[in-house]
Amino acid sequence: MNQQDQNIFAYVGTYNAGSEGIYLYTLDTSSGQFNPTGHSVNNQNASYLAIASDQQHLYSVSEGADGQVVSFRINKATLELTRMNAQSSQGNHPCHLSTNREGTFLFAVNYTGGSVCLYPILEDGSIGEMTDFIQHEGQGPRADRQQSPHPHSISIDPTNQWMLVPDLGLDTIFIYGLDVAQQKFIAHRQVKLHPAAGPRHLTFHPTASYVYVINELDSTITAFSWDVSQGELLALQTISTLPAEYTGNSTCADIHTSPCGRFLYGSNRGDDSIAVYQINATTGLLTLIEIVSTGGQTPRNFAVAPDGKFLLAANQDSDNIVIFEIDQETGRLRNLDLTVDIARPVCIKFLS
Repeated sequence: MNQQDQNIFAYVGTYNAGSEGIYLYTLDTSSGQFNPTGHSVNNQNASYLAIASDQQHLYSVSEGADGQVVSFRINKATLELTRMNAQSSQGNHPCHLSTNREGTFLFAVNYTGGSVCLYPILEDGSIGEMTDFIQHEGQGPRADRQQSPHPHSISIDPTNQWMLVPDLGLDTIFIYGLDVAQQKFIAHRQVKLHPAAGPRHLTFHPTASYVYVINELDSTITAFSWDVSQGELLALQTISTLPAEYTGNSTCADIHTSPCGRFLYGSNRGDDSIAVYQINATTGLLTLIEIVSTGGQTPRNFAVAPDGKFLLAANQDSDNIVIFEIDQETGRLRNLDLTVDIARPVCIKFLS
């Protein structure tokens, strides 16, 4: 498969009810058409994916009671995936993973297990045996959702020094350093959020020292300043993701900035929408622009195309992906009426 100038490619991870696992799609950057290539590979509950910086390997969780992290080789010519190996996550329901810039370490979190894992990535791109495992302890104020730790993501900062882990169960962001020689995490700092926030995912501003955390339980986003020299977060603002008149049940899921750094997007499950914000370049503060229906149910994940022209919303419970055009001046979303049917889509990752 020769990649044409107007096409970029993406892998879509799915839950396995009626689905194969991971699928390869192509996005036409002139029209927004998002089409299957016909290639898929089996992987049980591929609820989160990470692509190595060399674009030659993809890593997936296998979310279940006996959790695993799985490696795949990306064929340079066809972009098809070949399974390499898997390692146990030593915990229940791994839900997120990431790699460092050099592609030498893989980091993962177990949501139900309440733990954080570290693996070396071997020279061929396969995953080595786990070298560190940290069990979070404690509980939060909400008895129905916070009886135990629930780390929900692990993201490495742009300078490749720090791993940030929002723990939904503890209302805390754990900040870890990395001892490369010993292949171990270094516990650095814990940042508390407001009670019953339920921090889930975060995104780093592409050019400025800000971090934005989406809080699942109370449907808010918290903006932080980020001091990379100290590995320190300072809360600036917390803002709702829901319409003022909304009274139903809803939980937040995913969060991304636009590549230009001017806009921020966060998804609501229940209201089934994307909240769009303008980012103040000087202060990092957010101003709500609009809240737009995702055209489906339960947008667990979404992705902004690398060129910043399109946003693709993965609607888990309506079995579809809906494509939006991003207005380059205002950040607003326009539904292109381009809907892709796919069973249980829950993660979209673009090749760069």
